[in-house]
Amino acid sequence: MNNPGKVIIVVVLIAAVGIVIAFKNQKAEPTHSQEPQATSSPIDSSASEQIQANPAETLALPKLVDLGAGTCIPCKMMAPILEELKTQFKDKFEVVFIDVWKNPDQAKKYRINIIPTQIFYDGAGKELFRHEGFYSREDILGKWKEVGFDFAARKGM
Repeated sequence: MNNPGKVIIVVVLIAAVGIVIAFKNQKAEPTHSQEPQATSSPIDSSASEQIQANPAETLALPKLVDLGAGTCIPCKMMAPILEELKTQFKDKFEVVFIDVWKNPDQAKKYRINIIPTQIFYDGAGKELFRHEGFYSREDILGKWKEVGFDFAARKGM
């Protein structure tokens, strides 16, 4: 390989590294000043229904937000788990699914690296825990207990 070819390769690699670093720094900016708002949920009966983060409502119930996509395999595996939790614990915590492929701005707002990602919020909207990848029903209920909400004990798991 000649010297001009090597120089071009080095310049391209340096530029790529710079872009990756800039992108990571942009994603690392804190956005906890307010809880991001959720949008439509495939696990809801109406796909057009909007789920808004209302400060008065968020004080009442903790919330599990699952960010994924309708065509992602682990996300599809989680859908029945989320639906069951949403039904069984509807008076204990809220379950929200956001399809980040249909709503890419939500991926940015929630700082999503991979899907699925589950984010646990307390009743005031403070993030308690974040998990990336498939998360079983038992693991979700176990994490709620670990962060101070023992829903399984009340419902007879």
